[in-house]
Amino acid sequence: MASTSLLFPSVEWLQAVREVFNTSEQYRGTGSGRCDCLVGLKVDNELFRVDFEGFGCESVKEASQADLDEADFYIEMPSDEWKAMLDNIRTNGHAVGEYTINTLDLGREEGIAHSTHGDQYRQDLFVRYNQTMQFFFDASSRVATTYERA
Repeated sequence: MASTSLLFPSVEWLQAVREVFNTSEQYRGTGSGRCDCLVGLKVDNELFRVDFEGFGCESVKEASQADLDEADFYIEMPSDEWKAMLDNIRTNGHAVGEYTINTLDLGREEGIAHSTHGDQYRQDLFVRYNQTMQFFFDASSRVATTYERA
C-alpha cells in the first residue's frame, strides 16, 4: 500500500489504482479477460474517464459532460456510497456482499450504470465487463485513501 494517502476522488488516486491493477497478476486472467470500453465515473459533481483496452487500464483523466457522452457507460454513486464500497474493499481486500458493483447496480431500481446516449448495446458493456470493473476497484485495497480535502 502506498505510504502517502491519496484523495478519492482524484486523478492521482485513479492513477495509483490503475498502476496496481495493471501490474498485479491477481487481476489478470481470473475472469476479467479482455475489456475494451470507455467508462465514466461520477462522484457527486466530479467526473472521471477510465479507458480499458485489452487486459489493462490504458488511461484515467478528469472528465467533462462531453466525455460522459462518449463513454460506453458511466458508474454513478454519491460520495458516501463510494466511500462505503471502498472501505469494504480495503477491509476485506476485495468487495464483499452488498458492496460489489454488480450487487450495488442490481440493488437499485435505477442501477448505478447509466448512459447519456441511449445505446443499450454500449451500456450493456457494464454487464459484460463488470468483473473487470470490480477487479479495478478491488485494486484500491492497496492504495492508501483519504476522503478529506486538505
